[in-house]
Amino acid sequence: MTIRFLPSGDTALVVEFGSVVDRALSDRVLRLAAGLEGTKGIVETVPTFRSIMIHYDPLSTGFAELKSAVEALLGRDKPIERQAKLWHVPACYEGEWAPDLEDVARRTGLGTAEVVKLHSEVRYHIYMLGFLPGYPYMGDLPEVLRLPRRIDPRVKVPAGSVAIATTMTAIYTLESPGGWHLIGTTPLRFFDPAAERPAILSPGDAIEFEPVSPGEFASVKRAVLAGDYKVQSERLVL
Repeated sequence: MTIRFLPSGDTALVVEFGSVVDRALSDRVLRLAAGLEGTKGIVETVPTFRSIMIHYDPLSTGFAELKSAVEALLGRDKPIERQAKLWHVPACYEGEWAPDLEDVARRTGLGTAEVVKLHSEVRYHIYMLGFLPGYPYMGDLPEVLRLPRRIDPRVKVPAGSVAIATTMTAIYTLESPGGWHLIGTTPLRFFDPAAERPAILSPGDAIEFEPVSPGEFASVKRAVLAGDYKVQSERLVL
């Protein structure tokens, strides 16, 4: 694999690993991000599908120094250990909470129950956050559920919508326009600008969806709004 080191202005370095969406490539990106934690002069790291942008303080470090640090990390014999969380996310796949479910079933030749079963049986890997604050791009969707984006994007997609398109699934963290297929909704909030940590998900985390009834959805929603609900998660060491 040819790794490219690209300057981005005078305060960032991009390390590019490839040009495809691939779990092994994503793992290399995320392990590098973990290895860079605490490195002198680094302000922030931003992992993407195939690269990582390293923002740095030019008064503390520079492009050449960081490039050398990255090369040293990548040359280690032992893989860099990284930690992640597995999040258990309730989602309602019924009625008003799943406006595109019947259309997805029709287009894939499946029953709606089969679509829900296939979607909720996968442990999804968060490749990156983007598009909206805290919005997780997650893979990999079962092949039979892979559809192109909608021809007619919606002007407003409600926050909490669980959507699919191409090989990905995602959760809309804020109300926004969107062109993905909406097959469910979670009552949880994954972005709160007033919180100490506004976005609770991180690249490299995993998500498992747990189907709930409309009644259970409403109950969890009330608890979330009252501040009495804690998202269930467990730590993973990879």
